[in-house]
Amino acid sequence: MAQLYWEDVEVGGEIPALIKHPTSQQLVKWAGASGDFYQIHYDQEFARRNGLKDIIVHGLLKVSFLGQMLTEWIGEHGTLKKIGCQHRGMDYPSQDLICRGKVVRKYTDQEEYLIECEIWTENPRGEKTAPGTAVVALPMRK
Repeated sequence: MAQLYWEDVEVGGEIPALIKHPTSQQLVKWAGASGDFYQIHYDQEFARRNGLKDIIVHGLLKVSFLGQMLTEWIGEHGTLKKIGCQHRGMDYPSQDLICRGKVVRKYTDQEEYLIECEIWTENPRGEKTAPGTAVVALPMRK
């Protein structure tokens, strides 16, 4: 992907969406990598006994998907400075998980050219399941 520059970004602009397709196998791998072995993420019977309709995607896996969306957007010379979100809804494996975002502010701080973004994950019904914010630094055109 081409490098994004600070001058190219406008407040209100949308970040290109990233569609992920988490699988139950990916959730098991994430559990091992992250150390989050809560059974609601990989044991369907356990999840159902606890009132869920199926196993659910880890919250921090959704944050990593949002990070992927941002780093692909900003390019090699951009920097992801800050990211965070709230976990407001459940997402399930084998369903599309859509990562979206928009630019809410452009500013400079001590020679850094910064972009503040509203970010979120969306389920197939269009519900925001992990709303959050991020700040990225971008290079200026020389």
